[in-house]
Amino acid sequence: MFQFTLEPTQIKNVHFIGIGGVSMSGIAELLHDKGFTVTGSDIRDNKYVRHLESVGIPVIIGQKAENITHQELFVYTDAILPTNPELQAAIATRKPCVTRGQFLGALMQNFPASIAVSGSHGKSTTTSMISDILIRTEESPTILLGGTLDEIGGNVLSGDGPFFLAEACEYKGNIRYYYPQIAIVLNVDEDHLDYYKDMDDIVSAFEGYMENIRPNGVAIINADDPHSATLPAHVHGRAVTFGIASSDADYQVTDISFDEVGHPAFTLHFPDGTTERYQLGIIGRFNIYNAVASIIACDITHIDRKIIKQGIEEYRPLHRRMEYVGDFCGARVLTDYGHHPVEIRSTLRALAEHKTNKLWCVFQPYTISRTKTLMDDFATAFCDADESVITAIQVAREIDTGEVTGEHLVQRICAHGDKAVFQETFSDVCHYLKDRVEKEDIILTTGCGNVDELAEMLVHY
Repeated sequence: MFQFTLEPTQIKNVHFIGIGGVSMSGIAELLHDKGFTVTGSDIRDNKYVRHLESVGIPVIIGQKAENITHQELFVYTDAILPTNPELQAAIATRKPCVTRGQFLGALMQNFPASIAVSGSHGKSTTTSMISDILIRTEESPTILLGGTLDEIGGNVLSGDGPFFLAEACEYKGNIRYYYPQIAIVLNVDEDHLDYYKDMDDIVSAFEGYMENIRPNGVAIINADDPHSATLPAHVHGRAVTFGIASSDADYQVTDISFDEVGHPAFTLHFPDGTTERYQLGIIGRFNIYNAVASIIACDITHIDRKIIKQGIEEYRPLHRRMEYVGDFCGARVLTDYGHHPVEIRSTLRALAEHKTNKLWCVFQPYTISRTKTLMDDFATAFCDADESVITAIQVAREIDTGEVTGEHLVQRICAHGDKAVFQETFSDVCHYLKDRVEKEDIILTTGCGNVDELAEMLVHY
């Protein structure tokens, strides 16, 4: 197991290959705050790169062997291919060279009260909800987010207390590297099938993760999620469950209601027999699960329940989580990070329940392999939108062979009986929507690529 200490003793210089990702940039900034000399590279400039440079971290645009010089530790993103010349040069130095997941797992070991949030959906929202609670305490937490939270001024908060909070993504089996004190499992769904063989393989990875929980640790598991049913038996520490439909869950949700906008309220029954009523400031039934998991994580660490309630009820979403960007031709423009069919379906359902006019969804598919593998699920994910606009697939780390395209997805959506069109570029989308949207319409742009830039284009069109 790779080990790392936050005291810059033997290792002082750390280099990040692919530093411009939201998680990589956050880890890099954290090390910089802790006194390490940090450098990095990426293939393109972006807002995270510019922020790192503004705090004094040099970033090279372009990945080449010459970027490897005197550094003593190398951390690389999972998106880097084995043939990358910079990665090959780093490996050739025979100095420690680890993935982001391996490094995050080692970083976690430096904190006695580490909280890792995992699941196919809801990780970033739940992590930011817990963040909003922790920063109201005097614990000085360290936080790494998968998005930007205004309350901490970005995606990282470097504290000196016992709490360490981060997302625990299962991509490429990264969760096997994590040994948190508290592990939250929101759900287990079919995703990352460019790495995992099938659903059973994904469940097996989560079962192995549960075996990492420290003997005095706690796993917080969604009892309503069918694919999480086997997880409690694999926990070496204590397993705590929560649910809406599951009557035998340790933390039980009842009396759910919604206001006219779609903000849910619910009553939570605690194991000690007490109850508490919560009113959320974000929409969607699925966010009840995220909120309850956050409440439990903070409750079992003995944070005052008044502080927990205040944090949960005053929480507002991360950027790119149903974020209101502005107006376009009288329509409200929202942007979201959802890129899995389950996420898209849940978000559209929540918006459709309270719309006053037409609901548009603009989706940018991400990677050929995900689009191909989940095509059947994508075909039925847009049924709550009045019309969907599909852009070209963001190929990312793969080679575009033309085997699967955004046009193919449109054909499948239409075959399901829903309305969809293909518009290849963001400019095409703007032009298409300009003469079609009406006042009080809702336009949701969604995807994990750069589709948030389209939302900005619409607002400033």
